[in-house]
Amino acid sequence: MAFCIKIILLLTFGCLATVQQIYQAEESRRQVAHAPGRFVPQYRPAQEPARFQPRPVQWPARVQTPKQVQNPFLQSKQTLNEPLTWRFPEDPIKEVQLAIDEQSPLPVPANSVAVQCGETAARVEVKRDLLGIGQLIHAADLTLGGCAVTGEDASAQVLIFDTELHGCGSTLTMTDDSLVYVFTLRYTPATLGSSPVVRTREVELWVECHYQRKHDVSSDSVKPTWNPYASTKVAEEFLYFSLRLMTDNWQLERPSNEYILGDNINFEASVVQFYHVPLRVFVDRCVATVIPNINTVPRYAFIENRGCLVDTKLTGSRSQFIPRTMDDKLRFQIEAFRFQVVNTGSLYITCLLKATTASARIDHENKACSFLN
Repeated sequence: MAFCIKIILLLTFGCLATVQQIYQAEESRRQVAHAPGRFVPQYRPAQEPARFQPRPVQWPARVQTPKQVQNPFLQSKQTLNEPLTWRFPEDPIKEVQLAIDEQSPLPVPANSVAVQCGETAARVEVKRDLLGIGQLIHAADLTLGGCAVTGEDASAQVLIFDTELHGCGSTLTMTDDSLVYVFTLRYTPATLGSSPVVRTREVELWVECHYQRKHDVSSDSVKPTWNPYASTKVAEEFLYFSLRLMTDNWQLERPSNEYILGDNINFEASVVQFYHVPLRVFVDRCVATVIPNINTVPRYAFIENRGCLVDTKLTGSRSQFIPRTMDDKLRFQIEAFRFQVVNTGSLYITCLLKATTASARIDHENKACSFLN
């Protein structure tokens, strides 16, 4: 609608200008005076035969100079009879800007330095991504109390310092309970190539080795000879199993059961010993479903065949059993997944656990196997 209105206004303005030009041209022809005593021929339009019509001049007429003749192609100036009203302009209205609650993300600790303290020496390992920003440092830019790097693990991108406790400028301090050896790890970045710029900052860290000043000293352990004793007692009671979601370091139970695709889900199956002989726990099979019923469809059995983790074989994932540290606990991890057909956002995982005596042999009935590579 705005486009049509604009066109109509332009056409109307053109018509007014054309009528005004014709009117001004006619007025200009009427105002032109002729010299006294002379006759000026007037021409009619071309469609009639041309003839002279003398026109006597009765009184002297004023002759317009060329400056007074109005240009027929210009519009005349309009004069307003009423005076214009004037007032002070109003104060501008200041736009109100909404406050934006924007917080800078907190930096994540790099955890890029580790130390192994021995009886007479220490080993300091430093990741080449020292600052945790993706910029790998050069070995020549890193020193430990003035000592250069002594080794490098290229596959793990780790620089290594091996030094005596009294070497590489270490300082010794004593407390009531400990001896503390302190090393100074210093990183001074060099300029990049022939340019005068760097993309990292200088870093100075203190690496400490603590040793207790007080120790309990005793003789070797005593191995007494006991009289043999044997008895047989038959008892039957329930075993208490548990299946928990664990944190990434396997130290605590995970407080949340929400995962992102690509994350590793850590499981820990265990059995309570109580007064039993030592037990070894196994995961016989595990099935994932969208509702708490293993007989529904869709379902995905990622542990089957009496303890084989087949997710790696079927999908090429990194799922695996973790090597045991205790017989009554079995840990395994699988990569998070979802069903393609039904996406409810939740999965129910049902596992069958069983236990045998720790002295029993591992066979095809009781095993925990993974498919690698």
